Amino acid sequence: MKRVVFLVDMNAFYISCETTRRPELAGIPAAVAGDPKKRSGIILAANYEARKYGVKTTMTVGEAQKRCPEIILVPPDHSFYEEKSRQVMELLSGYTPIIEQASIDEAWLDMTGCEILSGQPRAAAERIMADIRDKLDLMCSIGISENKFLAKMAAEMKKPMGITELWVHDVPEKLWPLDVKAMYGIGNKTAQLLANLNIRTIGELAKVDPAVLSEKLGKFAFEIHQKANGIDNDPVTPHSPDEMKSIGRSTTLPEDITDLEEARKVIMELSEEIAMSARRHNKKGRTVQITIKYSDFKTITRQTRISPTNLARDIMQAGFMLLEKNWNRFRPVRLLGISISGFEEDFCDQVSLFEQANIGHDRVKEEKLERTLDQLRLKYGLDKISRAALIKRDPS
Repeated sequence: MKRVVFLVDMNAFYISCETTRRPELAGIPAAVAGDPKKRSGIILAANYEARKYGVKTTMTVGEAQKRCPEIILVPPDHSFYEEKSRQVMELLSGYTPIIEQASIDEAWLDMTGCEILSGQPRAAAERIMADIRDKLDLMCSIGISENKFLAKMAAEMKKPMGITELWVHDVPEKLWPLDVKAMYGIGNKTAQLLANLNIRTIGELAKVDPAVLSEKLGKFAFEIHQKANGIDNDPVTPHSPDEMKSIGRSTTLPEDITDLEEARKVIMELSEEIAMSARRHNKKGRTVQITIKYSDFKTITRQTRISPTNLARDIMQAGFMLLEKNWNRFRPVRLLGISISGFEEDFCDQVSLFEQANIGHDRVKEEKLERTLDQLRLKYGLDKISRAALIKRDPS
């Protein structure tokens, strides 16, 4: 199976976080600065309006103000950024448990085999980007490839809010013409050593004899030569096996709704996807949460505790109960979401006789049935097998 790796890179992260709680910063030049009161302080993150004036990260405050006198400077709040980062990573864990956080504002996702739940790679990336925008009011760019290096390079190619695919077969056309300084992992010192060898593009690096490189760069030569040719076998490695905190799905509706029955159908469909994902990752959740975003963009979340489960029926019934308790037919809804969290320890696929006696024969049968349906959906497609309530009837 071909690997599919995403690199999700949050755009102008610090200042974007600030804009979520200070909406007046949107659309005007602004930046987070080390100490805005000192001209010797440095820019930690500038928004794209400020970047149009040439304001960059690590530039001194004095230089930034010369280039853009009207820039608004905000002192850093690292604990706030860490909390927003945690929210981003929790959202991403709803798509795959195999996440390697590279920094506070970027992470690799191994999306191999996730097509049945999230769609083809580009569709999945669009869904992730929309989720981050709608739920967290943040921007990101996403690189898509079959390895970490190319996904990282792809994420850098289009900002902000860009989705770029860079597969191995694209390397000669899309990667090789770039300046070697643009290559992830090569700093100014290495770039200068390569320039001394008349290597100025990634393509020239890819074609040079590795033995020539090793004389100047030692063991590092083989690694950068491989990557210049699009080769990177480094796996996406979660820092902790418990990083997956929740599994969730949400959807922005084609049009605002006020009908509770329509909302129930949406929750039913999302619950099927969540349950299938939970079973695939051997997770059972104790907490179900729904999200309702209204047409005025105000959002509420409500949750309830249930017995540990990965059955669609249990998740959707808890979702229905929360919907009914909190539904207001006078407030149009534009987005609905549901998630499970509070996972038990991973469990075996095979249910023991003791478990059968305790959780009931019907539940064991239902879980086996849903796992069988999972296999059929994997073979024929998620939309080919559905509950009767979700099948659109012919009005004639």
